Amino acid sequence: MAGDKSLIKGKKKYHHGDLRGQLLEAVRHLVEKNGADGFSIAEACRLAGVSTAAPYKHFKDRSEILRDVVFLAMGRLRDGMQAAADAHPPGTVARIAALGQSYIDFARTEPELFRMMFSQTDGHRDDAELAETGDNTFGIVIGVVADHLGVAVEDEEAKLRAYALWCFVHGHSFLMLDDKLHGEKMIDEGQLLLAVGAGMLPQR
Repeated sequence: MAGDKSLIKGKKKYHHGDLRGQLLEAVRHLVEKNGADGFSIAEACRLAGVSTAAPYKHFKDRSEILRDVVFLAMGRLRDGMQAAADAHPPGTVARIAALGQSYIDFARTEPELFRMMFSQTDGHRDDAELAETGDNTFGIVIGVVADHLGVAVEDEEAKLRAYALWCFVHGHSFLMLDDKLHGEKMIDEGQLLLAVGAGMLPQR
């Protein structure tokens, strides 16, 4: 996550074509710093080095800006998960563990964006683009599990086990963010993920 100085330095390079991206990065920074309800568009404009009227050339309102910030965050999560899966051969528990670790690492690195991605934000429930990105992200998990089982991605067993794995890493991520894991120093997260992967999926 870029700090204030990085964003301010970036203003020197600002030109019209960068307005949208610069503003979204400023909002992303402020959301992580203050939470989704703890910043103003005017504050984001100052940080991005644009006028307070500039956002409305690209966005209808605050909700639409936050929606696009969430959309980009979902893309980063998806890309990170895909890269983690691609780094290990199919059929290995290490691949399953790496996939889960990438999900947890995203939650740890961008906690407020992670929370926003799974909140019921007004007007976002029926957003086809957000829904498609979410489906594609979960599709990576299904694909990795299907590869491990040696079945097609349409196989119901692959979907069931993929969902179970997602439930585990998702729940663990929120327990971590909510500071509920008081004994976490006693747990090796990597070993935990390997154990879950080995227990959830048969060895080939």
